[in-house]
Amino acid sequence: MDIRRRPRKSSHAARCSAASGVHSDTKASDALPLPLYLTNAVFFTLFFSVAYFLLHRWRDKIRNSTPLHVLTLSELAAVFSLIASFIYLLGFFGIDFVQSFISRNELEAGEVRGRFVLREEDPDRTDARCSDFAMGRPAINPSCSGEDEDIVKSVVSGEIPSYSLESKLGDCFKAAQIRREALQRLTSRSLEGLPLEGFDYDSILGQCCEMPVGYVQIPVGIAGPLFLNGCEYSVPMATTEGCLVASTNRGCKAIYASGGATCVILRDGMTRAPVVRFPSAKRAAELKFFLEDPLNFDSLSVVFNKSSRFARLLRIQCAIAGKNLYIRFSCSTGDAMGMNMVSKGVQNVLDFLQNDFPDMDVIGISGNFCSDKKPAAVNWIEGRGKSVVCESIIKGDVVTKVLKTTVPALVELNMLKNLTGSAIAGALGGFNAHAANIVSAIFIATGQDPAQNIESSHCITMMEAVNNGDDLHVSVTMPSIEVGTVGGGTQLASQSACLNLLGVKGASNESPGANSRLLASIVSGAVLAGELSLMSAIAAGQLVKSHMKYNRSSKDITKIGS
Repeated sequence: MDIRRRPRKSSHAARCSAASGVHSDTKASDALPLPLYLTNAVFFTLFFSVAYFLLHRWRDKIRNSTPLHVLTLSELAAVFSLIASFIYLLGFFGIDFVQSFISRNELEAGEVRGRFVLREEDPDRTDARCSDFAMGRPAINPSCSGEDEDIVKSVVSGEIPSYSLESKLGDCFKAAQIRREALQRLTSRSLEGLPLEGFDYDSILGQCCEMPVGYVQIPVGIAGPLFLNGCEYSVPMATTEGCLVASTNRGCKAIYASGGATCVILRDGMTRAPVVRFPSAKRAAELKFFLEDPLNFDSLSVVFNKSSRFARLLRIQCAIAGKNLYIRFSCSTGDAMGMNMVSKGVQNVLDFLQNDFPDMDVIGISGNFCSDKKPAAVNWIEGRGKSVVCESIIKGDVVTKVLKTTVPALVELNMLKNLTGSAIAGALGGFNAHAANIVSAIFIATGQDPAQNIESSHCITMMEAVNNGDDLHVSVTMPSIEVGTVGGGTQLASQSACLNLLGVKGASNESPGANSRLLASIVSGAVLAGELSLMSAIAAGQLVKSHMKYNRSSKDITKIGS
């Protein structure tokens, strides 16, 4: 019988295995004459076909009153085949189950044993590996089994596509591990320092990220308590910018000492705007009039709302450019950010319109009149997602003692910087000091789409002296905060924990959409705090000093590197 064997390891490979404490991964299946999947298929087929044959014959014997123990030659062969296939299947699954525990224990013991072998028996190899990483060359992972090593080589050669590892292996962590090793060999660059372990790769499969090789660590700081609408919130901020959390925290302190802030949701609706083309501008105008006719809205809503139990069509806005019609649908989406939800509803309506407008050519489900992930006047004017205004009256003594400045200085700076300066720069939605800083930090911490920071950071900051000039009225108006508390990155463990800290994890059972609206309110409240603190630092001339204190490391980097 032709017995398949794995190629003998070279002496260098043997030393690698000994040093790593990992034995060759030899299995009983290596001695099979056929590939394992074919052997399994043969025995599965044999087992069920023989069982069916015997049951059929025994049924006939019972009908004919023939003793069951009287067997023909074919029945004897069938009984023997049934027993043999049963023993094989039992042994295959049973041995594989036990072997998984044995292999795991051997690997753990081998890791400990390998450390001593590397230190005592092969110091040159340790030095070589260190020099490899120092030169930017990745050392080959010594813990790779023979089977894993074959897969890595197949990925490097292009025989196995990197993107298919999860489906082929059925193990997301192992797929990331092999992809990472293959990437290091292909690029001759080390990924040491990029964590691999300690992450649930199953949670991102088909949802958040493709072809992972690790994950990036971003520190999360807490600003607050933010006293907003009578409640206190500790705001998580994921950032690598020093001074940002500290500054926002100071703004929260000033708001808290002045009695808190008030926030109002002005509008809530996600948008999607397909572009369609007609043979003539007249036909495009006919569809525009049809869509904007209030008499047709109810029928269009029924078609749109079939896409989801949460999607509810709110309004339709059209714009024409020649023969092309841009149709901006706006709908409520519950606690989801809602891009996929509104897109499905739009597709339903387009299919419906095709019956009455057969000459309509759908060019794209998105025609940029939405407008997503781009600064656009339509979002600034009409809003997208949650449109929010947040305000607070900061007492004069708080401005002096906490913010270290004066009310007149803040009012003047806001007019010359945030309003006049932004106008001179031709800003679009950027009439603020640094709203994007706070929005991005909260978005990353809570699993939002960071790219939507572009329109979500549209903000105009207003400051005005009130109460005979003694106190400061400050407000931020943000027309397009795009957030959700379900779907996407919100389901990952770390991001879910941050949402739970704010009390907005998951969907609201009492009022669909309440959690996402509250999250948008918290974002605007944190932006208000950040604006207040940064403007005060600039007015007091403390911006550079504070950044030198909080945004510059005092550690000796040369010692850390050595």
